[in-house]
Amino acid sequence: MATGTSRQFKLAKESELRIEVGMETSLRLRLLSGTAEIFGTELPPENWLTFPPRHKFAIFTWNGATIEVNGTSEVEYVADETPMISYVNVHAVLEGRRARAKASSTNGTDSSQGPRVMVVGPTDSGKSSLAKMLLSWASKQSWKPTFVDLDIGQGSITVPGCIAATPIEMPIDPVEGIPLEMPIVYFFGHTTPSANADLYKVLVKELAQTLERQFAGNAEARAAGMVINTMGWVEGVGYELLLHAIDAFNANVVLVLGQEKLCSMLKDVLKSKPNLDIVKLHKSGGVVPRNTKFRQKARSYRIREYFYGLVNDLSPHSNVANFSDVFLFKIGGGPQAPRSALPIGAEPAADPTRLVPVNINRDLLHLVLAVSYAKEPDQVISSNVAGFIYITDIDVQRKKITYVAPCPGDLPSRFLIVGTLTWLET
Repeated sequence: MATGTSRQFKLAKESELRIEVGMETSLRLRLLSGTAEIFGTELPPENWLTFPPRHKFAIFTWNGATIEVNGTSEVEYVADETPMISYVNVHAVLEGRRARAKASSTNGTDSSQGPRVMVVGPTDSGKSSLAKMLLSWASKQSWKPTFVDLDIGQGSITVPGCIAATPIEMPIDPVEGIPLEMPIVYFFGHTTPSANADLYKVLVKELAQTLERQFAGNAEARAAGMVINTMGWVEGVGYELLLHAIDAFNANVVLVLGQEKLCSMLKDVLKSKPNLDIVKLHKSGGVVPRNTKFRQKARSYRIREYFYGLVNDLSPHSNVANFSDVFLFKIGGGPQAPRSALPIGAEPAADPTRLVPVNINRDLLHLVLAVSYAKEPDQVISSNVAGFIYITDIDVQRKKITYVAPCPGDLPSRFLIVGTLTWLET
């Protein structure tokens, strides 16, 4: 563990400094000389950057750099073997595709679709880091690619339990992450797709169709394309969901990180798609396996960040509503048909996309609920969400519900979606 004193690292060209910030402490660093980047975003010279607890990142330099670090870290070392050359080569190929798509859109031809890149691989293979690099490098070249996050376990764009998309207009801030100007967010409500795989598929399809409509009217976004981050579940149902997402988003490039078997399976099953390139890439040696406890803490941290900001710079508002002011629904489940009403031999099954009203009671305490944009109940599944609230108290006697919201005022909708996403505020 590195102590709180200042220290300097002189990095040779094409090497990187890998850092894991401690669980409870922050860490500062600055670029003293040369040039360097974090996940594709260049560091500003001489400016101190402060990284909050639990950040893991690598500072890479193409031509050499000197970095000053101040604060405590759990891990800190320099590595000279990195896959960055192969990653930037992928970026160069994608750039060529974007340029061709843009040229064909100005010529009026129909091949104006830029790259739709899906990053796949098992848990802890560096998928989200590679996605950030490709997005930052593209935005540096004045493109505005769309970032799609299908990883409900962690959530790079908003809270966990969601699939979401947002345009990336400038290199991603190494500390603050993905900007939240106008994301499109669908609430799945659970942190693993196994809770309701059919609903996950429905929402993935819904998001893909929404983006397709946006691209149809925006040649620039269409040419810039998208980078799609996926979850680390790549076997069984997880593999099925991966194939479904490739199909739903009409991906034309699949980057497979660090797993030969997955790459081989995808090439075999997708060989009928001539316009789909499947490329195997090495994962970075800096990728750190995260245990279940760390993942749960990271999820909790993401939810806290939504309400309070990265460094407690936001002030969420506590509000009280009557039970009659809101309508709560969960998606999936509901009463099953009795066996007597089914054909002989058929098993009763819950409908995975059925909308089920939820009675307000103390079971809702500490749940994070999504506020739907739906105008009518039957639009809840197909509507994206406006944001999230956190239930802090239920008064059954007085029929009052107390919740925390990121901003004051009335909720944009009376329809709230309930999942299993919980948060114990600490």
